Amino acid sequence: MHRMYLKDDLVVFWDSEKCYHSRRCVGSSTKIFDPLRRPWIDLSQGDMPEIWQAVSCCPSGALTCAYTHGIDVRFEEDSHRAAGYDGDKQIGVCLYREGEDSWSIVSTRVDPAYGGKGIAKRLVYAVTEAAEKRKQNVIPICSYAVKVLEK
Repeated sequence: MHRMYLKDDLVVFWDSEKCYHSRRCVGSSTKIFDPLRRPWIDLSQGDMPEIWQAVSCCPSGALTCAYTHGIDVRFEEDSHRAAGYDGDKQIGVCLYREGEDSWSIVSTRVDPAYGGKGIAKRLVYAVTEAAEKRKQNVIPICSYAVKVLEK
């Protein structure tokens, strides 16, 4: 399972397949991370430094975070994609193809001027979250999606 959590200009990524439940995140901030709550991550319960500190305690890499840089990422099901926007300007896209019981991520691109900001990862996670919520398997075909989703 792959999830994104947003607060202001911060995004936290969680990859359940990498998580081996060391509970360091929970021990670092029980109000942000509560395994008995759904969703178990609630960024509204902490400030930015506390969130960064708690995420940095994750030894498995299952939790990571990045700034959003004001880029809006939208899942656009009718277009079979997630797209990133800087205002009205589309600056990135993650395309997928639907199969009978799976979605194949075939391409992920971000304008080079916006590179290195975690936008491509947000795009892949947006498609992956949508697929998982629809009980579809995700097959990463493009090299970037393979890198992000590898176990």
